[in-house]
Amino acid sequence: MTDTAEDGTRLHRLLGGEPTAWLVQRARDRLEAGRPLTGTVTLAGATAEQRRAVERLTGRAPRSGTSLSVSLPEVDRVLRESGAAAGGLAEAVALLTGPLRDRNRDRADTASAWAAAFAPLDDAVADRAELAAWRGWLDATGVVRRLAPAPDAALALLDQVAAVLRRLPSRGIPIGRLAAECCGDAHALDDGRPAGTLAVSAVRALAGLPSAAEVSADSRRTVWASVGVHLDDLSSLVLCLGLPGDGHTALGKVLALHQETGQPTVLTLRQLRCHDEALSAGLVRICENPVVVAAAADEFGSRCPPLVCVGGQPSAAGWQLLDLLAAGDAEFRYHGDFDWGGIRIASAVRQRLGQGQSRWQPWRYDKDAYEATALAVHPARLPRLAGDPVPTPWDPGLATAMGRRCVRVEEELSLDILLADLA
Repeated sequence: MTDTAEDGTRLHRLLGGEPTAWLVQRARDRLEAGRPLTGTVTLAGATAEQRRAVERLTGRAPRSGTSLSVSLPEVDRVLRESGAAAGGLAEAVALLTGPLRDRNRDRADTASAWAAAFAPLDDAVADRAELAAWRGWLDATGVVRRLAPAPDAALALLDQVAAVLRRLPSRGIPIGRLAAECCGDAHALDDGRPAGTLAVSAVRALAGLPSAAEVSADSRRTVWASVGVHLDDLSSLVLCLGLPGDGHTALGKVLALHQETGQPTVLTLRQLRCHDEALSAGLVRICENPVVVAAAADEFGSRCPPLVCVGGQPSAAGWQLLDLLAAGDAEFRYHGDFDWGGIRIASAVRQRLGQGQSRWQPWRYDKDAYEATALAVHPARLPRLAGDPVPTPWDPGLATAMGRRCVRVEEELSLDILLADLA
């Protein structure tokens, strides 16, 4: 036998068997963690065979008791002096179990790879305070690592999501087109797809909603519509009453017929997208709830002035109709529920329609109107406000009053005074 073969045989005889495997693994764990091979390692409940193996290795009988302690420097000395491993215990561990890993470096490399994976997304949200909490939510929940366990897969996914966020809010785009242009796959933003899951959670944050809430088909459509993305152009609807029409366009004829008969009109996004002219209507009042439109139709019929119902967070069709009216130099008066969700909707409509805010004015939607309606109802009958407060820049006193009273006043309670204004 060569000297090398003899050394290998001696090493396996001293340290290569199953009874000393625990000792080799403890030494390997220390080396891969960057710790020195000093001190002792202890095995609780050692077997007789393990105790005999240590005795053969060190040349002395272990102390009595159920645990077994071994001095790592002593093992290192034995291996060097016996010639079993000239480089001592560290060399022996590598010979017996394979090349050592640098776990600290591995962790640093992994952390660097994940940071690089998130870089496109971090760049896309860097100047968007409304997405800061959502970005923190991604880290806190680990949702990205569940959807894409490896950094390279996460990089591809987050690059797509970043491209989507850079396009939002939009003034109107089909979700399939947005997905195709940003992700290279028209179905990438579909429900259940990784990019769709992350993107819709970000869109919920943009709408002031919790990122983690369950999203039904209807709420998903509404959430996407809040940033100008429509899932299809037939299911997205908007309700209106009294809008003047014309006799030469399809949409104009529909509006003219319904105005003449005094009936509310339900328009699809498709009808609105096919209309390429501005709509002239003068002063347009906007409400949040369909009950206002129904009551106005009953009360005034064909005499009702222009009225648009956004139905909560405006749909893509709702935004399209408001844009066509704004292009026709309409002025807008807005009313909605006195709750924080209603304030968010009002703020979104205000921001969309009024460049200098001269076009958009509140319609009985200020501090005085809130106080008057709240005082007219017994406090015990009013639900409590829920959610985070939202500023009311058109009347800062409104947010203050709502925070102080902490009651929700639904639009239906203002119905009589709204109808009086319409008259």
